[in-house]
Amino acid sequence: MSLPSMTGVGRLTADPEIRFSQSGVAVLTVPLAFNARRKDESGNWVDGDSFFVRGTLFREAAENGAESLSKGMEVVVTGRLKTDQWEDRETGQKRSAPALLIDSIGPNVRFVTVTVNKVERNGSGGSGGSAPWGSAPTPAGRGGWSDEPPF
Repeated sequence: MSLPSMTGVGRLTADPEIRFSQSGVAVLTVPLAFNARRKDESGNWVDGDSFFVRGTLFREAAENGAESLSKGMEVVVTGRLKTDQWEDRETGQKRSAPALLIDSIGPNVRFVTVTVNKVERNGSGGSGGSAPWGSAPTPAGRGGWSDEPPF
């Protein structure tokens, strides 16, 4: 059975925080809020129920998110919902909270403009302005193909 997926438009309630695991993997924590805001009969905005969740993003996407996202931004996010569980250090009680394993996240361009800068990866095989897809992919050891796309 797989985790339930979600796609939504939310807002960052604080600046994202990046850290690195012992093995060097970037991990970004993003606090998100989703709400059912709507206009009532008189045209005034009314906030409905809210859902708060801590999102987590990994690897290159985490590093890109740390440079691109900030508190207050409205974002479009997709991911998989799960439940984090832990034991409270002070009381010893078991606690749980919803969490979101983020697959993708980006600014909502409905009300802002965004400039996109493509990230150059190390070891991509391309040089300067040459197109990385201009050459055939190379096998990665023992006859297998690399999981890394050629761009």
